[in-house]
Amino acid sequence: MASLTDKIALITGAGKKSGIGYAIAKKFASLGAHVIIADFGSAEDFGADVGTSTTEEMDLIARELAEAFNVKTLAVNLDVTNTQLVTDMAEAVSERFGRVDILVNNAGATFGVPNGVHTYDEDAWVRTVDVNLHGVFRVSKAMVPLMQERGGAIVNTASRAGKVPPLFNGAYAVSKAGVIMLTKVMAKELSGLKIRVNAICPGQIMTDLEKWRFGLEAQFLNTTVEEQEKKMCQTIPLNRIGKPSEVADMAAFLASDEASYVTGQALNICGGQLMEL
Repeated sequence: MASLTDKIALITGAGKKSGIGYAIAKKFASLGAHVIIADFGSAEDFGADVGTSTTEEMDLIARELAEAFNVKTLAVNLDVTNTQLVTDMAEAVSERFGRVDILVNNAGATFGVPNGVHTYDEDAWVRTVDVNLHGVFRVSKAMVPLMQERGGAIVNTASRAGKVPPLFNGAYAVSKAGVIMLTKVMAKELSGLKIRVNAICPGQIMTDLEKWRFGLEAQFLNTTVEEQEKKMCQTIPLNRIGKPSEVADMAAFLASDEASYVTGQALNICGGQLMEL
């Protein structure tokens, strides 16, 4: 079992208990890491197809993790598209912890779907890419100065969609493909600072986003959510939808010293649905 005892870990997009980010934060805390929960805490202002967190929910998560695992926690309201808020977060983290050992760039969103590239609203396209790709750049740029003295690990959440594009969700697919390449760029450029950088590529994981997708497809195809989930499972060799905790297990491995010789990789977590690098 990997140990993250006394590591300082920042996880973006971790403010909803139903999400991958929360599962990662919980896993890290269970392994002894002090965790910073960062997410967009004003759900009514975000305009995403899938709701975001609230500051109250993030504060509750931070308290519960601290009590359950006897670790230090911090909840931060963060919009990864706002450079000033990213800078403010870095200052708050520096003041509280003095450093960061692990960064998980998990914040993500999709806007304007379903649409083909020829009908996609430009603002929705740009905003999707800004959250998913540029957000990774902004947060990483702000956090590396807090990591460079001791080294550490960065885990970027990409997606199976970044390797095999889904229909009518082009901005998301393109942005996640960009995250995979950014991961490789960072792995090369940060290796001299002893910072390893890897990406995880979840396939079908049962989150709010996945449930929303099944609902959208059912509505579009005039069928049921259950039927869409059944059809999806038929494309997965393990014949089931994954759990956020299974993604968290991979993130914990990549963040730990057990992955000390792993960097620049984009690892699939998809039940065999995708069997290529």
